[in-house]
Amino acid sequence: MEASTIFLALFLVALILLPLLNYLLPRKLKLPPGPKPWPVIGNLNLVGSLPHHSFQELSQKYGPLLQLYFGSSPIVVASSPKMAKLILQENDVFFASRPKTAAGNYTTYNYSDMAWSSYGPYWVQLRKICEMEIFSGKRLDIFQYIRVEEMRKLMKRLYNSSGKPVVLKDDLIRLTFNVIGRMALGKSYLDGEMNNSVIEPEEFMCMIEELFVLNGVFNIGDFIPWLGVFDLQGYVKRMKVVSKKLDKFLELVINEHNEVRRQCNVDAKDYVAKDMMDVLLQLSDNQDVQVKLQRDGVKGFTQDMLAGGTEGPVTTIEWGLSEMLRNPKTFELATEELNRIIGRERWVEEKDIQNLPYIEALSKEILRLHPVGPLLAPHMASQDCKVSGYDIPKGTTVLINAWAISRDPDVWSDPNEFRPERFTSVDIDIKGSDFRILPFGSGRRKCPGYNLGLKLIQLNLANLLQGFAWDLPENMKIEELSMEESFGLSLPRKVPLIVVAEPRLPSHLY
Repeated sequence: MEASTIFLALFLVALILLPLLNYLLPRKLKLPPGPKPWPVIGNLNLVGSLPHHSFQELSQKYGPLLQLYFGSSPIVVASSPKMAKLILQENDVFFASRPKTAAGNYTTYNYSDMAWSSYGPYWVQLRKICEMEIFSGKRLDIFQYIRVEEMRKLMKRLYNSSGKPVVLKDDLIRLTFNVIGRMALGKSYLDGEMNNSVIEPEEFMCMIEELFVLNGVFNIGDFIPWLGVFDLQGYVKRMKVVSKKLDKFLELVINEHNEVRRQCNVDAKDYVAKDMMDVLLQLSDNQDVQVKLQRDGVKGFTQDMLAGGTEGPVTTIEWGLSEMLRNPKTFELATEELNRIIGRERWVEEKDIQNLPYIEALSKEILRLHPVGPLLAPHMASQDCKVSGYDIPKGTTVLINAWAISRDPDVWSDPNEFRPERFTSVDIDIKGSDFRILPFGSGRRKCPGYNLGLKLIQLNLANLLQGFAWDLPENMKIEELSMEESFGLSLPRKVPLIVVAEPRLPSHLY
């Protein structure tokens, strides 16, 4: 055989085999930069009690897209607006799923809720329910009277306690849970309307807080499975306890609603829904849906509404007044605007907010400095993909450090300073289209109740400033006001804010 013929044959064999070998042999991935992991624990040793702070420090060293390992599980952390946009917008469909965790299993009816369920037909069905039935503009308008009534109850309680130190968080939780309770469940379960009392108000508040803590912790068993059976941190035990208590309450609510529907003696499809639970139960009866909503799905979905609708506004308003107490000039600017536009003979209404630019700026600045979720609920890569030239393998957990993004010195001047006026001269969207500030997330997994949350924050913050002058308890100095955070899925104050309120409106308005 001639040499040229042999060469040609070898060349043809190479053309066939090289692509095959390239496919079969593991390719070297270009992963985002990050610290070298330790055996067994990976980089868990680098994560402190406030992970969003730890991740910010690591991103300052390694870059805005950071590769870590928790045990052997790959974790990618995005800490800049550019990286957040690449993940939540340009590659949104690849990161729309959730990792499997003990919290999702034990506290959300095995991923039956909306927050933790995987991206797919079931989640799409839940999202459609949110947009068309639960949080539609029409339904929020129908329930506006509830938000007004509960706001007025809050103002009356504070008026009756005027001049005395109050733990503001307690009153705010009662406000927000009663709003969500009446909208979702049909009555105020924290105002003595609970028949055969299953949960006391204080206990329920503690359970909501526990739920947020446990859904935000880094449970070692999620990353080192063989250690999971030992529950070294005790988190799984706590998850089971709080889930059992909440389930008892949710079962009571469902049974009450089903009994009312039965007594009406009409076909389920003809029953007129009076609250959001009725809507969910009707949908669970509907056979003409792509994915049927089961009883556990109804409970998981309801739990999301109660927890998310309660925690977000409470945390935001409490941080807001804390920041304003440290920056007294903000009270002057807010009350000047309220006096000029609203006057001192009525309360602020939802329709007034668009005419109160400083109040809107206050809300945005609070959410910038203290986003409800410092790390957005974790995303998971559903397939191999690339972000900014780096490989993100399928199964990687992706965290968006919203707290670090909203304090990025390359984006914000004096990022750690409370300066509401930064939002008065420029219109910055906070609902997910501007990646410099992401209090409600963005993309497919954006918080579905963001419109309701924003209404509760702005209306009640405006009226707390309209109705009262605020100060710290006697003998307490501003520099003594703790601003420590307590980490979980949300970011509440570590020490509840204690304040003194003095009325600034005529007494007949309270």
